[in-house]
Order: sequence, then C-alpha cells, then structure tokens
Amino acid sequence: MEINQAFLNKLSLKEKASIVSGHNFWFTYDDSANGIKKIMMTDGPSGLRKQADSGDALGINDSVKAVSFPVSALTASSFDRPMMHQLGVELGIAARAENVSILLGPGVNIKRTPLAGRNFEYFSEDPTLAGELGTAYVQGVESQGVGVSVKHFAANNRENQRFTSSSDIDERSLREIYLLAFEKIVKNADPATLMCSYNKINGTLNSQNKRLLTDILRGEWGFDGFVMSDWGAVADHTAAIKAGLDLEMPGKGEESVQEIIDAVNDGSLDEHQLDNSVRRILATVKRWANKSDETVDYDKDRQHQFARQLAADSMVLLKNQNNVLPINEQESVLVIGQLAKSPRYQGSGSSHVNAYKVSVPLDELQGRANVSYEDGYQLEDVDPNEKLIDKAVSASKSADKIIIFAGFTEDEESEGYDKETIQLPDNQVALIQAIGKLNKPLIVVLQNGSAVEMPWINDADAILETYLAGEAVGEATADILLGDINPSGKLAETFPIQLSDNPTFNTFNKDRDHEIYHEGIFVGYRYYDANQRKVQFPFGYGLSYTNFEYQNLTTEVNGTHVTAKFNVINTGDRDGKEIAEVYVANQTSEIEKAPRELRDFAKVSLQAGETKSVSVELNERSFSWYNADLGKWQIDKGQYDIEIGASSRDLRLRESVEIKPVVNRTKRVTESTYVSDLKDRPELDKALSESGLGDILTAVENQSDSARLLENMPLRAGVMIGMDRNKIKEFIKLANENL
Repeated sequence: MEINQAFLNKLSLKEKASIVSGHNFWFTYDDSANGIKKIMMTDGPSGLRKQADSGDALGINDSVKAVSFPVSALTASSFDRPMMHQLGVELGIAARAENVSILLGPGVNIKRTPLAGRNFEYFSEDPTLAGELGTAYVQGVESQGVGVSVKHFAANNRENQRFTSSSDIDERSLREIYLLAFEKIVKNADPATLMCSYNKINGTLNSQNKRLLTDILRGEWGFDGFVMSDWGAVADHTAAIKAGLDLEMPGKGEESVQEIIDAVNDGSLDEHQLDNSVRRILATVKRWANKSDETVDYDKDRQHQFARQLAADSMVLLKNQNNVLPINEQESVLVIGQLAKSPRYQGSGSSHVNAYKVSVPLDELQGRANVSYEDGYQLEDVDPNEKLIDKAVSASKSADKIIIFAGFTEDEESEGYDKETIQLPDNQVALIQAIGKLNKPLIVVLQNGSAVEMPWINDADAILETYLAGEAVGEATADILLGDINPSGKLAETFPIQLSDNPTFNTFNKDRDHEIYHEGIFVGYRYYDANQRKVQFPFGYGLSYTNFEYQNLTTEVNGTHVTAKFNVINTGDRDGKEIAEVYVANQTSEIEKAPRELRDFAKVSLQAGETKSVSVELNERSFSWYNADLGKWQIDKGQYDIEIGASSRDLRLRESVEIKPVVNRTKRVTESTYVSDLKDRPELDKALSESGLGDILTAVENQSDSARLLENMPLRAGVMIGMDRNKIKEFIKLANENL
C-alpha cells in the first residue's frame, strides 16, 4: 500500500473520518478491504500494561503479566544513557511479543513542584536531563520495531482539573523549560507519535493548539509522525484536526466519525486538512505495524534481573554518617516498617503494571543477613500506634543497627490528583523520632514518588532513596544496603527543606482554571541557586561508598562549540561509578538567568584508584537563551563559565571561555532601546550612519559633561540631544531589517 494522494482519493469520507478516530479503546482503524491494518497501543513507561478489558484507562483491571521496571523518578537518578537505552530495548521486546505497536511513553514533563501527583512518572526538574534520557529511551524502544508516544505535550504539570486548567506561562519559560525535552527527543530520536495533554496553554486547549501542534512541533522541529490525544482530551474534534491533532483517543465510536463527516460537508473542515491527518496516521501504522498478529513468549526472568540492576544503579544514597552503610552480614539488624514486607514499588494509575514477580526487601535481607522484624506502624492508619512503636523501640535496644522502611501509600501519590503534603505520614515520623532517641545506628529507606520533607533527618545516620523501584525492589535494595553494589544514583530533582521553600508554594493549585507560572524559568535548582536558598539535598546530589576527585579541566573553543576535557579519579578502596555534571554559567547576556544550568553529564565507571579522562561537547544551544521578541534562540558574544561538579552545589572545576558567534543575534531595536547600548553593537553602525544618528551620538560622546546622559536615555527621548524623530524612526527600521 502506497500512501499517496491517489490512494487517499479512493477512500470515502466515512473511511477517512474513521481513520482519525480510535477504536475499541486501544486500536486504530482496521480496513482490510483497503489494505489498512489496525495497530494496538498501550501504556507502558515503566512496564507493559496491555489490558484485557478494553474500557480501562487507569489500571483498575488486570493486564497481562509483565516485568515492572523502576519508575522514571528513579531511573532518571541513574543519569545513565546506555541503561535508559537498554530499558527501552526491554520494553520494546515485551511490546513486540504482545503484538503492541505503540508504547505510550516516556513521560517527560518537568517537575515544577513536588506536589504534582504524577511526578513519579516523569524524569526531572531539568529539561536537559529529561531530554537526554528520554532520547535514549525512545531510541531503545524503537530499535525493536515498536513505536512510542512521547507524553504529555505540553506544560502538563498538575493533575487537579487537568482536563480544563490553563498553564499560563511566558514564551521564554515555555521554550527553555517545558518544551526543551520534547524538542530534543523529536530532533534526535524520531518518535513515532506524540501525545497531547489535557490542559490548556495560555487559554487554548492543547488538543486545539495549532501553534503547538503544527507551527512549533512540525514547522520548527520537523516532526513527521502523528499526534494523538490523551484519552478523552478532545473537546472539539473538528477544531483539533484543524489545529494539527491527528488521532482522537480512545474515540467516541460513530459519534467521532459522524462529527468529522458533518464538518467536511458543512465546510467547517477542509478535506485536505483531514487528508493530512489520514496520511500521517497511515504512514505511521505502516511503519510500526507488527509483522505477526501472534503473541510470543519472551524471557521475563532475564528482564527481571535487568530491572534489579537498573534499580540498584539508580538508587540514591542521601546520607551515610560514620559509614553506617553498607551493613556487615555479621551484624544484628532490626528491620521496621510494613513497607519492608509490603513494598510500594510502582505508581498508581495508567502506568500500573501487573508485575511478573515481586521481590520483598524483608525476605531478601533475612535471606542474606542477620535480620529480625517489627511492624512499627500500620499502612492503613496514619495515626501513631504507641503499642507498635514501643515494641519496635524495645526490640531496637538489642540490635546493632536499625533499618526503618518509610514512604507513601498509593492513595497518597497517584495519577489523577495532586498531593497535599510531602511530609511522611505521622505514624512513620513518630517512629523514626522514637528510634532516633536511642542513639543507635539508624538507616531510613524511602519508598516514594517525589521529594520528601525530613524534619527527622538528624535522627537518621543513613538515608537511602529508592523511589518506586519496580518489581525487583527487594533484591536491589538489599544489594545496596549490604554493599554488593556501590550506590551511584544522584537526585534528578531538588529536595527542599520544607515545601514552603518551593517557588510554587503560594500559587500551585490555588486557581481551578489557571495555573500561573509566576516563577518563569526559575524551576528547581535554578530557583534555589538564584535565591541562595538552603536545600535539604541539591539537584544532582548522591553519595557513594567510595570517593571521587576531579582534576585538569581544559577547554577548546571552536566558534560556538566547546570541547571540555577533565579527569575523574576514584580515590577510595572500592570500585564505583561517578556522575560528572557539566553546567554552563552565562556571564554575558543581559537577561534574567539562573546562576548555572545543566548542559551535559557523563557516568563514569572506575575501579579503586583508577583515573579516567572525560570529554564532553557543548554546542551552540548550550550557550543560548530564547529571545521571545525575535522568536528565536539567541547566543551572545562574551564570557561563559564551564563548571564541572558532583552536584549543582558541589562544583569542583571551573574555566571561563569566550564565545564569539558568527551572527550576534540581539534584541530588536525599539524606541525604548537605550542610546548608550548602541555603541556596543557594531552591527548597527551602518544603520546609524545611513540614518544620520551616528554623527549626533559622536558629538554628544565627545562632550564629557553630556556623555553620561546617554546611559539612561531611550531613543524616544533622543530629541533632548538633537535627534530628529524621523531620523529615529528611519534608524529603527534599518536596524531591524536583518535581525
């Protein structure tokens, strides 16, 4: 089947309308008479969720058995592109075996606030990290002949009123923070589809947002797949098709078909626009349709072992006072907390997986060390149980070390609604504080989907962040606690000391209809660093059982590209992995900007005592900001600092470079442009000369008592120094012609 205009002309209007509507909840249109094969799509950012029940979008009913991999909140902490690529490969294998053609994931929305209910399903507060890991993930899935749907496009950062609320955001923040990860994936990984989100952006529903779906996604980024809606996101099917949406999911049956037929017949929808969507859908279906309709078996045991490795390599050691960890197998250890025997290992909602086999932390620890157990609290009751606490305190007195498993239940973190707090339940806090008073080595293991407040941090000697670690949670957690694997994960989000420290504290979810992004580009560490605010743990932070040093940073500048090379040394006595983070600090542009921004990273495996050289390439976009006035990315001539470190607040190496772009893109000249700024812009010399303003400026500058007048004088006030209004207008016209 060749998908050209001649083929489209053979299709009836009803057939075309059927193609742009989903069928049976998970499928595209099936038409064997025209050689059109249906394909199946299903959820699966952290494991395949192929539903037996066609009417279940939120994981209420059982799906086929599949390996539950760690959620994105944890895998992002790996900072490991090859591991993310392999995760994609494993998901692709599972999807292909189950005759699934499109996997709905990954989710790459930004973690603007720790209260967002779906944060467990997203990578990071930083768009570079989200985009790089998302690219590797997509390339892995699609290497197996399975397409993806990158979601949720875009600025979908809260769950409450997610179908109707508007994300009100300025253009620069939209481009630099909320679209960047999607842009990276589209340009570098060629995803099969994108899924548009429920929300509005600046008052326009994303499913009807032509600027988002057509002008930016296709016109600027060159996306050639199709755009599907999130399930139930389409309010006006005709308006959506006109804006650039291709496939309404899950479809409303004959109603969806008939409304498109009626729109074409009454002239409100041009059939050529409909043809564009049909062409994109059919091309994608042809490319990604499975070769066979049969499901086949695949090695879930091997995938389980990969899930174990991925989880362990991603877990973050947040504290390890006096080297309490790793545990010596000869020590007597008391494990406390129901989450140790009933672990929370995955998110709730559409990403919920019917896990192949779940390993239990308590069972793994008891099988490999000298471990006893107490409940300490009840998961179903958040109030402190003094009887259980007293029993745990008593048992702790005879133990060498105590491990408390703490975290949140599914009811407290889920798709569909936002969180109200990031404090652990009262019963768990009371337990930690009671055990802490014993002054015995105390280790807290966290199971959670997002950042946590830690008023109890001084009670704990060690803290291990496991997020939601997938079905191998038991083995992976034991691997880290017992030292079989050296922890190497680092936080992909900032942990504030308290929720009120977050820039969205007074605004998030306050308006049912509008979520106003007052903080602009200052999201996550960008905000905390710019405001010099103390945090519990900074972005990019994580400890190891060994130590690393950084040395010998050198840089080579080639136009707007910089090569940075440096050494990482394992100075300890254990093998380990270090994540080296590369930040750029813009010291040049006269705009609001963060002190530094992550631009690259490298995960380096080092034997004890080993040194390795690391080389990273920074391109023009690494030094650019989005100029909303010009509608383009801008790089300014001047100084930029390359900073290398172990976190956003642990910078070990720094070197300044001078960037000299071939075209120095600048702000447009207006009547509000300051006269003193003109002399620093040589590209304006010709316009100054031709308009006659150059001679006036030179004369004023040569008068020492008048020169300082120019520092705070806009062009519109130039009449004060003899500028003619017509000459000012002519200069502005000439100055902006080539921008």
